[in-house]
Amino acid sequence: MNQMDKKYEALFTPWKIGNVEIKNRIVMCPMGGTSLFGWFELGGCHFDREAAKLFLERANNNVGLIIPGIAPLRDTFWGKWLWQNPKMFDELKVFMEEIHKTGAKLFIQLTAGMGRSWAITELVAPLHKNKFTRALIKPIIDTSHELACPSEQPSRWAHDIICPEMTVEQIHEIIEAFAKTAKLCKEAGVDGVEVHAVHEGYLLDQFSIEFFNKRTDDYGGSFENRYRFAAEVVKAIKEACGTEYPVSLRYSVESKMKGFCEGAMPGETYTEVGRNMEESEKAVKYLQDAGYDMLNADNGTYDSWYWAHPPMYMPENCNLDDVAHIKQFVDIPVVCAGRMDAETGAKAVAEGRIDAVGVARQFLTDPEWITKLIENRLEDIKPCICCHSGCFNFSSSKGHANTQDLTDTMGLARCALNPETMQSTKYFVEPAKVQKNIAIIGGGIGGMEAAILCAKRGHKVTLYEKTGELGGVFIAAAAPSFKEKDRALIAWYIRELSKHPITVKLNTEITDVKSLDADEIIVATGAKAKKIPVKGAESAIEAVDFLLGKAEVGENVTIIGGGLTGCEIAYELYLRGKKPTIVEMQDDLITTKGICLANTSYLRDFFKTNKVPVHLETSLCEIGSGAVTVKDKDGKTFDIPADSVILSVGYTPDPVSPKGKHIHVVGDASQVGNLRTVIWGAWNVCMKL
Repeated sequence: MNQMDKKYEALFTPWKIGNVEIKNRIVMCPMGGTSLFGWFELGGCHFDREAAKLFLERANNNVGLIIPGIAPLRDTFWGKWLWQNPKMFDELKVFMEEIHKTGAKLFIQLTAGMGRSWAITELVAPLHKNKFTRALIKPIIDTSHELACPSEQPSRWAHDIICPEMTVEQIHEIIEAFAKTAKLCKEAGVDGVEVHAVHEGYLLDQFSIEFFNKRTDDYGGSFENRYRFAAEVVKAIKEACGTEYPVSLRYSVESKMKGFCEGAMPGETYTEVGRNMEESEKAVKYLQDAGYDMLNADNGTYDSWYWAHPPMYMPENCNLDDVAHIKQFVDIPVVCAGRMDAETGAKAVAEGRIDAVGVARQFLTDPEWITKLIENRLEDIKPCICCHSGCFNFSSSKGHANTQDLTDTMGLARCALNPETMQSTKYFVEPAKVQKNIAIIGGGIGGMEAAILCAKRGHKVTLYEKTGELGGVFIAAAAPSFKEKDRALIAWYIRELSKHPITVKLNTEITDVKSLDADEIIVATGAKAKKIPVKGAESAIEAVDFLLGKAEVGENVTIIGGGLTGCEIAYELYLRGKKPTIVEMQDDLITTKGICLANTSYLRDFFKTNKVPVHLETSLCEIGSGAVTVKDKDGKTFDIPADSVILSVGYTPDPVSPKGKHIHVVGDASQVGNLRTVIWGAWNVCMKL
């Protein structure tokens, strides 16, 4: 075994939360969907064996502290309180005994609720808006309870829904539920609880922020009143469980809000309408004195969601400076989360700037990443690329609530890159009953994933790629400066291929699949760019050609198509000092379902903040010399100066062969999607071969 690099040593020193000692400084942070008590499931609250399996595997791979995802105190469906389900806590006790055998510790995160941040879906929103249907579905799902806020205000997700004001009786009921549930957790052997949350614009955070809280009773107005709810929660837990029982608080240092549904960019000078640093310095001391034993901290609200759920556009370690600052105002340990890299985190711990490093979605992608770090096998760590397309793809665009499919909402914390995560009964590796010769055409992500899985199952695999390198169209997707994790992913795949007896034939184009000597053929030849029938289109640059550096662009660049690729190209151009303009036919940018609002809202806010011209509901008429002619929704035509034009209007599948007997088509060659559809689709085929 290789020896760990000494620069990480600070991560592997013990520390304490109250009287509970944690063996190392790596915290697996909570993620929606990883609750041990189930998540948004029609069957109601129950001990979640899939989540338990997830955590036990990570515990066996050297994590110090595990904090599962939110457990609503009152079940989303059927309205049963957690403390009313003793069988669930009996099962939890058995599980905790297994966790403790690994040396890891585990805190349960309990939530007061989401309030206006509850991601009401397109399916549920109309049922809530109608008084009759709202009453009809109330026994199953009480939408008014889920949306209840400190004060009446629009929902973050459906702006035409006004969230009701929470009553004092409801507040007291929640406080009581925190205490009763925490006591059951303690009796089950859980090492501590985490209160969710004066963080991310959830319910307790809404109470603490004057922008959201307009109450005139004891829970609104003054600083003490706004933080009263959170303070009374920890006091009730301590009264029920004893003062020595650790209680952590999920906490946002700053709200990073400029207004309703409008966040602040990193480094931007702006007026904070939420919790600013001055108030945060006061708040952390107040909350510590109320009884909290740890702060699990980052930044942001759902209005600036990219701070709490950083996409690849956000800087690594984006919250570290703010979290390290507020540590100076408390005596309790402080954890920092938000695209933390191990080296920077270790240095911050060694310098006493923070006490531990919070990591979340990397655990979904690679459950063994800490073990690989210890064994100095960093190149073997499969990188999380911050796409959110498997773990948290709550999506929204103008005029729409959460457009994520209900099946996705009910199955969060999966991983686009690792189908086995939270889906171990559906996706798993088992030896094939009959070894076959399998030919795979196309060396993109889909082809490489298929090759690795087939090889793991014992098949003899040959991978054909027509170019001289592996990666396919993902090479272009990974080209922008902010896609370093995507580039690392390609390198990971190439290295992983070399670990298996896979024959890779580069510069080998297959045009006739019948010429291959194979029992099964997998076609993974990707997609081709769509063409648009407008005058001058032949002079435009295809998005892939620009990304691959095959075409230079001038100062003023017009991008035709405001989907994800078009917006990322515009973002990259701005970072290069160019002047991009986006033309999009839809009424918003990035309207595709399944792309997380944390990702899309960053790009929308970035273009707005930096005054990048965006022409919505506008169609391309003609590409001329030095300008493009477009038409807006009112039928008005006008010209946009353009030294260069980039077309990003989508793709169509381009299989070298259609599906047939023993011929399987995967990835974009079957249906254009994203890495999730490519990788999961490859497993759907290869598990059956």
